[in-house]
Amino acid sequence: MASNERVILLSEDTKFQLTARMLYGDCDFYKTAKRYVALGEQQIANFGVDGFEYYSSPGRIELCGNHTDHNNGKVLAAAITVDTLGAVTPTFDNRIRIASFGYPIIDVGLDNLEKNPSEEGTSIALVKGVLTYLKREGYALGGFAATTTSNVFKGAGVSSSACFELFVAEVISTLYNEGGIDALTKAKASQWAESVYFNKPCGLMDQSAIALGGVSYIDFESSANPSVERVDWIFGGLDIILVNTGGDHTALTPHYAAIRSEMEQVAAHFDKKVLREVERSRFFHALTELLDAVSGRAILRAMHYYEENARVERAADAVKGGDANSFLEIINSSGDSSCRLLQNCYVPDDTSQRIPLAIELARRLEGVRAARVHGGGFAGTVLVLADKEYSAPISVKLGEYFGVKNVFIVNVRNSGTTNTGLKFVKE
Repeated sequence: MASNERVILLSEDTKFQLTARMLYGDCDFYKTAKRYVALGEQQIANFGVDGFEYYSSPGRIELCGNHTDHNNGKVLAAAITVDTLGAVTPTFDNRIRIASFGYPIIDVGLDNLEKNPSEEGTSIALVKGVLTYLKREGYALGGFAATTTSNVFKGAGVSSSACFELFVAEVISTLYNEGGIDALTKAKASQWAESVYFNKPCGLMDQSAIALGGVSYIDFESSANPSVERVDWIFGGLDIILVNTGGDHTALTPHYAAIRSEMEQVAAHFDKKVLREVERSRFFHALTELLDAVSGRAILRAMHYYEENARVERAADAVKGGDANSFLEIINSSGDSSCRLLQNCYVPDDTSQRIPLAIELARRLEGVRAARVHGGGFAGTVLVLADKEYSAPISVKLGEYFGVKNVFIVNVRNSGTTNTGLKFVKE
């Protein structure tokens, strides 16, 4: 059967349509089926297999809680309708091989999962790290061959590495542990792999949102064991538009670090390590003495921290209650606080100011309900929430400003990393 015939048959299959709607929202069935068929054909070409199953691991966004997690604060994050998609076949050679489009095949032997410093910063380190964590937790491991493709765009802060890590954890859970590894354990395995084996320290926000799906309300009071609550997204009339405004993040590390260190300078004034250990009322009652102890910017950033934590709580309640208007008002308020108090929308002496410009340009377009900096800030991405009926023309206009390839329409995905249940078996 020719490829196009397979695409047409799959696109018209009811089970496939239901799965596609669950994972990608209002998608083009033919275009989605074409992606699945091409991936399956590549899996056969790569490994000569007779069958495989499809796994999907989404990207994520941060909705509210900008720069609070590193001081044990609260965050609202969500899985979105882009993914790393994998065709997976179990094997019995004690090896894991993963072929990603455009990259060399990863080949990891299960009898050698030791950390290798020369592998830091590579996908091999991520795979070995996930496997090591799960093995230490007492879970069974086994081999598989996989081919993956991803439309999780890089450079927009939607965590392409985390969705790859969760993909590996989900495959191990499904194939060798009867699906018995819970979402938070998979998230912790992925976060540990990235921090320890990949050597890029990170919190648990990205991995939790991707593992759980929907909207995740995360309280980092205990950074080792944060409290996570999942909430379904029911705002079907809203689309999310991500705008990559450009800019190089490599020179921004000192600016990111300054946010954390200045918040911790305020905490140190109270003989505490992080702001979460300082009661909000105590901070505000001590403003006079703080003016002589730390910089004004540090005080403003601490104000953002306390007020942002409260906004996260209100935003989570608005999502639970289906109150779109309140939710959007909170998101705008959070974005304004990032600009005025947190001050992570541009670096000093940056006259291009792409992030503030993108926010103001977006807010002037019909149908835009909220706009804010996304993620770390200083360069990169703006998050726009818009009425669905206007999202296409809004995207076109923002594409004129920032380039068509830098504007992406997505939505919240209520399914986390998953075995889709779609499979192919050669007759």
